[in-house]
Amino acid sequence: RHQRIHTGEKPYWCEQCGETFSQSGSLKTHQRIHTGEKPYWCEQCGKTFSHSSTLETHQRIHTGEKPHWCEQCGETFSQNSHLKRHQRIHTGEKPYSCEQCGKTFSQSCHLKTHQRIHTGEKPYWCEQCGKMFCDSGNLERHQRIHTASL
Repeated sequence: RHQRIHTGEKPYWCEQCGETFSQSGSLKTHQRIHTGEKPYWCEQCGKTFSHSSTLETHQRIHTGEKPHWCEQCGETFSQNSHLKRHQRIHTGEKPYSCEQCGKTFSQSCHLKTHQRIHTGEKPYWCEQCGKMFCDSGNLERHQRIHTASL
């Protein structure tokens, strides 16, 4: 099994999507994507997960544990991915770029929102007047108009 790390051999494959794996356990875990099986559950809130590591990360919501910290400013995070995203503030890195206009972003969600400018997609709408918006912040700002007129 260990040598597969060096050889790249992946003898186990998913019959549903064709993805290959070096270990049978990895295949079994992968197959939960297709079956929807979520055998791990949070005793505090009942939320279920397909991976034990995802449950472990989730439980930090309840414990408040934040084991990942930024060496530059000391801010702490519950997930390593959140730390890496935060560190882009310090580095100025903007790895996500718009294919339409070339504008770059530090977070993929900001690129996705930006791309709505080009597509014209407006998934957020005001239930009071029907006006549509490309991002939730603009909708929230708009809704203050209705709240102020009450």
